[in-house]
Amino acid sequence: MEKHESRRYPSVKAVSDADRINMVKEIFATITGKYDFLNRLLSLRQDVAWRRRAVGAMRFFKTRRLLDMATGTGDLAIEAALAHPGIQVIGMDFVGEMMGEARKKIDCKKLSGRISLVQADALRIPAADNSFDVSAIAFGIRNIPERLAALKEMTRVVVPGGRVLVLEMTFPRRLFFQKIYDVYLNRLLPRLARAFSPNPAAYEYLADSIMNFPTAPQFARLMEQAGLTGIEMHPLTFGITYLHVGHKPQMPSRPDREDHKRG
Repeated sequence: MEKHESRRYPSVKAVSDADRINMVKEIFATITGKYDFLNRLLSLRQDVAWRRRAVGAMRFFKTRRLLDMATGTGDLAIEAALAHPGIQVIGMDFVGEMMGEARKKIDCKKLSGRISLVQADALRIPAADNSFDVSAIAFGIRNIPERLAALKEMTRVVVPGGRVLVLEMTFPRRLFFQKIYDVYLNRLLPRLARAFSPNPAAYEYLADSIMNFPTAPQFARLMEQAGLTGIEMHPLTFGITYLHVGHKPQMPSRPDREDHKRG
């Protein structure tokens, strides 16, 4: 595959939402073949443990269905299907090339009867209200400019009492780990990407998007704005990744006629 050393992407703070979406599509379409390998290498396989932690926080009690938003190459969908044998999974992504890789892995694991793939936008999820027990997104919300709108959609499709899970990398807040992680993101990671990736500039974007992602408390407030309650924040690996768990409130009790009169 042709190398893209000369390609450069602007900072996430310097582009419009529309330009950023197009940039993300291009990035993930060009790194598909090496995506899983680089994820394992660059996270020292911690990404596997992080996904397992997210799967362990899932609860299936009504529909027995999971929405894996921004499924990418399908790792979270596959992990969830293996850990919860009775569920059905819908994996959605807007990058067709990534879902092509996911389909190969799903077929290899003989899970095609339980995991379906749909090409769709996180801001317009093609599913009815209250369709899933859990909606989850792993390392994808960072790439969506309109995060609140995406969270509202993920909340809409979950049943009352269901959960919305967000697994995402962020910049650690402790000064000691900040210094280490800064060196890793801005010096070591680009060198590794140049050695292994067909589009090294994509990993410069990765570092930039991580450094500009909200803090855990800021993101928790965003989840509350989306209508979720009881937000849990679980720091993983010294806080370089967080698992956020939000709960969709139960349906409010229907007011009786007297309540209507008093209102």
